[in-house]
Amino acid sequence: MFGLLTTKSPSRTISARLESRPRKVAPASDCPDHVPLARRNDAGVKVWTTVKIVACIPARYGSTRFGGKVLAKDTGKYLIQHTYERACLARSIDRVIIATDDKRVVEAARSFEAECVLTSAEHQSGTDRIAEAVANVDADIVVNLQADEPEIDPANIDYLAGLLADDPDCPMATLAAPFDNAAQVADPNIVKVVVGANGRAIYFSRAAIPYDREKAGVGSLGQYLRHIGIYAYRKGFLLQITRLPQTTLERTEKLEQLRAIENGFPILVGRVEHTCDGIDTPQQYAEFVKRHTMESGRP
Repeated sequence: MFGLLTTKSPSRTISARLESRPRKVAPASDCPDHVPLARRNDAGVKVWTTVKIVACIPARYGSTRFGGKVLAKDTGKYLIQHTYERACLARSIDRVIIATDDKRVVEAARSFEAECVLTSAEHQSGTDRIAEAVANVDADIVVNLQADEPEIDPANIDYLAGLLADDPDCPMATLAAPFDNAAQVADPNIVKVVVGANGRAIYFSRAAIPYDREKAGVGSLGQYLRHIGIYAYRKGFLLQITRLPQTTLERTEKLEQLRAIENGFPILVGRVEHTCDGIDTPQQYAEFVKRHTMESGRP
């Protein structure tokens, strides 16, 4: 059934050798090199190979609904710092790079010893920004993390990286999760994805897809998958796709992943159970600060 996807859990997908590595938060220079992951060779046999994985966090300073949010610091840490530290907790990541258009973000990143690249302010998307940032970086796979997701699960990052490393036929991969309620399915601000039996995306949309004709719209909740805005690209493909012009569907839906779909490139989709909402407004940030304060035990 479209929209239903069964995959191995992140803990089973990432190898035991990778699981044995200790988690830590550290400057990019201290991150481990060349993580061994399982993948399939040309004969379809699962073998060990060395894959270098870089996480890149596009951090644009300007924001329509919450200007300068990446430098919000009500928790005692910058918002971008929270996301950076979550990325460093992922065992599969060799190096974490912040890509920004503003010197203020560069200075903030320097304060917590993060690697940060100042990119052009003319980029139309975060994907374009990270493509510039990693153009001369030694990497096989590039994971694109949203700067405004400070509660992202590091295990999901590892799962996504392993998913792409294990399927040489796909140039990019992303994640999806079940919906909590029907109202979310109807919300155009929450992107839906329909996945085929082969685990690859058929389409992404802000509309409720698949459309349930008998229910005149949203049907059984189990038919729907919520797209999570994290991507893994093979580096060569990342540089290729960002050189292609915007497509009709991409401009219509305002979803840049449709550029790959419309040009015939497959997108592998892994299913996870846990997701977190990005921070788009001051109200959402205040809620995050409250959660963080409770969890850290701060008064």
